[in-house]
This record gives sequence, C-alpha cells and structure tokens, in this order.
Amino acid sequence: MREEEPFEIRFAQEDEWEEAMGLAWKTFLEFEAGDYTPEGVRSFEDFVTDSRLRRMFLLGEYRMLVARHGGRLVGMITLRDKTHISLLFVEKSCHRKGIGRALIARMADYVRRTSGCRRLTVNASPYGTAFYHRIGFRDLESERRQNGIIFTPMEYIW
Repeated sequence: MREEEPFEIRFAQEDEWEEAMGLAWKTFLEFEAGDYTPEGVRSFEDFVTDSRLRRMFLLGEYRMLVARHGGRLVGMITLRDKTHISLLFVEKSCHRKGIGRALIARMADYVRRTSGCRRLTVNASPYGTAFYHRIGFRDLESERRQNGIIFTPMEYIW
C-alpha cells in the first residue's frame, strides 16, 4: 500500500470478528510476543479467543473499527468500558501509513459523540509505547506487569 492510496475505516461487521482477531494475534506474535513471558503470550491468546468478548462485540458493548484496503483488513481497534482502547493492530506492510493514527482519531470522535468524553486510555505494550507518545498520549504510571502482560497505562485528552 502506497501512502497516497486510500483506506476505509468503519465499524466492524459481525463476520469480520475472526479476521480482526486473527490480525491481532498474527501482529502480536510478530512484534510483541518476544517481550512477554510464556504466561503473557497465553494470556493474550486467551483474550483474543474469548467467546465472552465476541458476545460483547455482538451486543455492541465492545466496539471495533476496522481499516480495509483493497478488500483486505489491514488494521483494527477495539474499545471497552466506553473509553479504553483494548486492542490496536495494523498489518506490518501498512505500518507508518497513518492507519493507526486514523483508527484512534475515528474512535476518539466516536467517544466524543456518544459520551461527550474527551479522554481515551490504553495499556500500551512496550512495542506500541513510542507510537502512542508520538500521537499525544501521556504516561499515567510506569510500566507494569499483570498475568505476564507488560504495559504502560496511558491517556489521551483532546
């Protein structure tokens, strides 16, 4: 994908769940799993394969936006608890094309329109921390570990 080529961002359809979670898992393995203990990798896998999470998505309680380009799903972002980014992944070939930034901007607009809130939070992985800093997130605490998952709690206020 060249930078000038457009991509579409929209709310995910029910039949895109598996493809989106597959992208999250594949990208996690490629860029993040090396920073985690085996327990952390299992915790992440359990999260993206959790049937309760899928049910929440189907009920509209776990929102997901997808980025598509040329018929392919190239990025995804999910929101839980109305203001917390739960997952954000972009396919390797599409890194540094503005897709992650666009997904966050679209989700921030959704949060503002539906709740009036102008704040997003995220538990940024070691790999994602620099990206979140570049787009305006700030650390709330230092890096933490929970169930083998390593993250830095961050927030974005606009």
